[in-house]
Amino acid sequence: MPQPALIAHDLVRNLGGRRVLDGVGLTASPGHRIGLIGENGVGKSTLLRLLAGVDEPDAGSVTRPPDSGFLQQEMAFDAEATIAAVLDESLRESREVLAELEQLTEDLACTADDAPGHAELLDAYGRRLEEAQDREAWDADRRAAVVLEGLGLGAFGHDRTLGSLSGGQRGRLALAALLVRRPSALLLDEPTNHLDDAAAAFVEEQVRNLPGAVVVASHDRAFLDAVCTDLIDLDPAVDGPVRYGGNYSAYLTEKRAERERWERRWAEEQEELDSLRHSAGVTARAVAPDRGPRDSEKMGYGHRAGRVQSQISRRVRSATRRLEELERTQIDEPPRPLRFTGAALAVEATAAQGATSAADQDDPLVSLRGVRVPGRLTLDGAEVSATDRLLVTGGNGAGKSTLLAVLAGHLTAEGEIRRRTGLTVGLLAQDSVFDRPDRTVRDTYGLALGPERAAAVPLGSLGLMHEADLDKPVGHLSVGQRRRLALALLVARPPQLLLLDEPTNHLSPRLCDELEDAMGTGPGAIVVASHDRWLRKRWQGRELRLDPAATQRSVTGATVGRGLRHGGRR
Repeated sequence: MPQPALIAHDLVRNLGGRRVLDGVGLTASPGHRIGLIGENGVGKSTLLRLLAGVDEPDAGSVTRPPDSGFLQQEMAFDAEATIAAVLDESLRESREVLAELEQLTEDLACTADDAPGHAELLDAYGRRLEEAQDREAWDADRRAAVVLEGLGLGAFGHDRTLGSLSGGQRGRLALAALLVRRPSALLLDEPTNHLDDAAAAFVEEQVRNLPGAVVVASHDRAFLDAVCTDLIDLDPAVDGPVRYGGNYSAYLTEKRAERERWERRWAEEQEELDSLRHSAGVTARAVAPDRGPRDSEKMGYGHRAGRVQSQISRRVRSATRRLEELERTQIDEPPRPLRFTGAALAVEATAAQGATSAADQDDPLVSLRGVRVPGRLTLDGAEVSATDRLLVTGGNGAGKSTLLAVLAGHLTAEGEIRRRTGLTVGLLAQDSVFDRPDRTVRDTYGLALGPERAAAVPLGSLGLMHEADLDKPVGHLSVGQRRRLALALLVARPPQLLLLDEPTNHLSPRLCDELEDAMGTGPGAIVVASHDRWLRKRWQGRELRLDPAATQRSVTGATVGRGLRHGGRR
């Protein structure tokens, strides 16, 4: 029995007076796994809700398989329900199919081949057999145990209530229930949130093996790369959302090629504009310089002069028309990629480093010996040099955020901590909080930096905030928008030591890529604490791995000061 496709036509959805989706369509055929990417607020979650049928579009239509599954934030069970009840519901369809097959088998055994109704029984048996095979119904109970184990829930008693689970555990149970069900169309919203590496890799394998269609919205680039057969970029574009074939790596390759074509076309267009302005203003008029007629051409001088002036006029008009048309239709300049140091800032940083003695350059920015924060961090020793690129990794509770707070001087710790005199430190914390939530984004930026710096590095030039959001109160921003504003303040005035705590959280994949590229450029040291598998896999600097179960920490990795490699570039 062929699996049905999930099809959406021209979906429109308005929320809060804003058009979130405008004419979006997609076809998710069986075996295709489509990733939805784009900035926060472009409608990824809204599109998933429309596809799942939990929200209705203002226009357009959706055709979905009747057994579609949607990973929602809240489970459709009350707090008193048990894990066993959730599993029973996820196994219900497989058990029903097997029960029907058993009944049909008995009916066929009691019905002669030439008896009325035998053909209908045989047809029904064939349909149920195909459905059971698609669902792998005979293996459902074993699969349920494997999925629970893979998501870290295997040791939980099935009589345990949902109310006794943490939010992350309930989310993993909801995901487990869907993977056990194996629906014809699976819709996932950030499925790897709160999963460790092993659980995320397990989910990737499970999703790849599903026979039906999958649509997933995710910021997890490693997951998108491992799972997706197609990607849809929902960021605003002239012709609407763009679909790319392949996984995230293929998408990056195509986006780099698009960027190169954009830059090349823009440069050629600017060159043509300069040439047309010159032709309209200077060159065309120089075709016939003012000169008197030579004796040999006095008889035809007036005729020739008129003809030349006519040619000049035509050329001027033609150049002017083309210039006006090109100025009206010219493409936008490609946005500048994110950088921690612009030209002016790099000069300042270089000058500041030049004023530092060679001996000081060899000394670490920060040195830690026997550092301890009771119950949170134990570290025998670590150093951060002036050009370091250090990645801090480890499971939840290992002390990554605590270490960054100690390095920043925001948290008192036992032990020996030495900082270079006059060291400037910037910390991007996981929670971006501003003292005046009633103040606009523009004013917050200007007051934090001062008018001179804000003018030298305009907020709009960093590509971190949309122009429409600059006059919003900071308190009205989303978590991701507040994080981008905090990042903008660090980019505009880069410190000697930059500390980034889970910097890719709440950022779009595109911005994460730019952020990673920016880490490999410019002076200064950068220390990153991250669980991001994509970032960690490509990291080329040193690594400090923290183990919550151990008291001994060790620094491992490559040469100090090497930057991040991404797509063959640094």
